[in-house]
Amino acid sequence: MKSQISIAVSLLVINAACSSSPSAQVVTSDQDPAVELRIQTADESVLRRNGGWPVAPWQGIHPTPHEVDAGAPGASGDEDAAVGARGDAAAEAASAAPGSDDAAAEAASAAPGSDAASSSPPSTFAGLHAVGNQIVGADGGTVSLHGVNRSGSEFACVGGYGFFDGPTDAASIAAMKAWGINAVRVPINEDCWLGINGVAAAYGGTNYQQAIETYVDLLLASGIYPIVDLHWNAPGTTLATGQEPMADADHSPAFWTSAAGVFKSKGSVVLELYNEPWPDNDQDTTAAWTCWRDGGSCPSVSYTVAGMQTLVDTVRATGATNLLLLGGVEYSNALSQWAAYKPTDPLNNLAAAWHVYQGNACSDASCYDQIAAPVAAAFPIVATEIGDSSCDGAFMTTVMQWLDAHDQSYAAWSWNAWGTACGNYSLVTDYTGTPNGAYGLAYQSHLMGL
Repeated sequence: MKSQISIAVSLLVINAACSSSPSAQVVTSDQDPAVELRIQTADESVLRRNGGWPVAPWQGIHPTPHEVDAGAPGASGDEDAAVGARGDAAAEAASAAPGSDDAAAEAASAAPGSDAASSSPPSTFAGLHAVGNQIVGADGGTVSLHGVNRSGSEFACVGGYGFFDGPTDAASIAAMKAWGINAVRVPINEDCWLGINGVAAAYGGTNYQQAIETYVDLLLASGIYPIVDLHWNAPGTTLATGQEPMADADHSPAFWTSAAGVFKSKGSVVLELYNEPWPDNDQDTTAAWTCWRDGGSCPSVSYTVAGMQTLVDTVRATGATNLLLLGGVEYSNALSQWAAYKPTDPLNNLAAAWHVYQGNACSDASCYDQIAAPVAAAFPIVATEIGDSSCDGAFMTTVMQWLDAHDQSYAAWSWNAWGTACGNYSLVTDYTGTPNGAYGLAYQSHLMGL
């Protein structure tokens, strides 16, 4: 079971005990004393990773490394009716974006990580899609994603103080590109997107959708592949202020109906259906995998679950052909039965999302070879979160080397300036791209050496 820590939306210091059962801590929000935002720092998997949570000064609310990633979009011309009018610059970015239909082939060859010289025949897909165990672009060239998580859009909106944590302008994206980054995972809050359960109107609904889509368009225009990830959710009238075991039947299908409608004509946008599932008390069991695929009433989950099959069907019903990422159970670390329980997709355009941190159940080369390699032999894997609790970069480098050797993709946690303390999992000390010690340097040097 997870421990919950309520956190404030002002500058604060979170102290988490380095024990297997730290006590919960409540801090009052400066903006709204009634809002208590939850963050998981002491569940079993986190403790396995880093033996507890150190003192960490952070600006605003933020997730652990566990969460630690309407209407037609882009060049279709119909987006204003669905998500509101954007500025001319954003509209121009959308039309020039590698995900727009009229530029898909050009974008796929120009985007970082693509193989323009590939002799593979052109695909009927508008953008990224799975062919065997590889991701390819519209031109048929192989694409390897080397990215970062950009945390903030899952929590700032429910804090009532913004859409993101840190800048999302062209300069901040250029700093990422200077590292060789070609993918950015953008975590989404279900309630903020839908504008429900008490989210402030200024940061929810159409306003939130506009902010996310504008950032996605800017990433696309910069030659970066966005990974849009359903990160925080909650059933019923509960405000989504943390991570749940699975997607909820109350709102998650509605979220994906809306979000897939927005991104369906942006073929270079990857959709990650749910962040870090952990049904059946975070176990790698048949019951957990059955819940993962089929949803419904599930062990250790108090609400009706929307399973991965429902989410795949929901996205495809919108006409979206985007590549879909599905993270396995045990916080996306387990892949043992991923292939056996993989949902049916009429487009066969699915890939496995995988999260690997030091101390996870599967966190060494022998496990990678035994559990992940069979999946990687048949399907693309995108490790949408990797991190190193020792902060020296050695563990993460081993993970990247394994993924490189198997021609798979990855994104490190996290491109956020949350301070230099070990355990923050901050790759940078500022948004100009200054590496945060050995951890940031290890990732920067690896990407620049590819």
